Amino acid sequence: MSDTPLLKVSDLIVEFPTRNGVLRPVDRVGFEVRAGEILGLVGESGAGKSMCGSAIIGLIDRPGRISGGEIHLDGERIDNLPEERMRRIRGKKIAMVFQDPLTSLNPLMTVGQQLIQTIRTHLALSQNDARAKAIALLEEVGIPAAATRIDAYPHQFSGGMRQRVVISLALAAEPELIIADEPTTALDVSVQAQIMALLKRLCRERGTAVILITHDMGVIAETTDRVAVLYAGRIAEIGPTRNVLSAPSHPYTVGLMASTPSTTGSLQTLSQIPGSMPNLRAIPKGCAFNQRCTKAISACFNDIPVLEPVNGSEVACWLYDPAYKQIEKEISGASE
Repeated sequence: MSDTPLLKVSDLIVEFPTRNGVLRPVDRVGFEVRAGEILGLVGESGAGKSMCGSAIIGLIDRPGRISGGEIHLDGERIDNLPEERMRRIRGKKIAMVFQDPLTSLNPLMTVGQQLIQTIRTHLALSQNDARAKAIALLEEVGIPAAATRIDAYPHQFSGGMRQRVVISLALAAEPELIIADEPTTALDVSVQAQIMALLKRLCRERGTAVILITHDMGVIAETTDRVAVLYAGRIAEIGPTRNVLSAPSHPYTVGLMASTPSTTGSLQTLSQIPGSMPNLRAIPKGCAFNQRCTKAISACFNDIPVLEPVNGSEVACWLYDPAYKQIEKEISGASE
């Protein structure tokens, strides 16, 4: 895995102007992804995960806009490119796998027609060569009898097979980065495992980077190399998956892990994070998690915390701010 990031997102801000003010579903988010790496974006619904993915690939619906920050792919800034230039990058360098394969496939075209069209749009191949490549892609993602099934329509495939077809479409132009937005939510558990294993294998074999967007901590644990925990449009914690899941530092990450069933089979009482994700129209001042946090201190209600290094990860929490830790130490010393 290269040390040079393939994708670098810096202080990304996404805004939607409304009659009642400006909504900010993504607020100063930054992270990097390297070739051959799988980065997970995890959090509850409304955390800003999918909006980050849409911003990277340039699919934010108007009047939404990127109002701040920068996105660099392979050293080139892409967040301010003209639409025609971005259209050439989309599919060729960045591809996306959406949650529902039925919305990604044209029901009036065979899967072969869709694959061949995608391949010939981005690669200089003849019709016959494009068809041969399409069959090879279907075989690579595990479609049985690919040479025959290539002429079938989407409704003639099961949900799991349709998602495999969508992945083959994403791979058609040999992209450097795949954004997978909840790719297994509508699938059975056994099929979910197959799709995740497929993404992981393709990532390793092709050196393709993957951003995996999910709310499932189990999928994060099994699939990703690093994970960013998002809350109300901000990163609460980011670091190697093993570090973040085995020793979570942010109270929100701790709450997510405590509400996730154990895979060891042992009986346990699951905890629940009180309250719910704040409405974008009413993000609290300071740390957005302060109203649900059992460890909130005065600073949490006044200022937004910045990411600080903690145990090999980075955490945006006032409990780990050096100034706060010094004050806590002085108070502790005085009480003795």
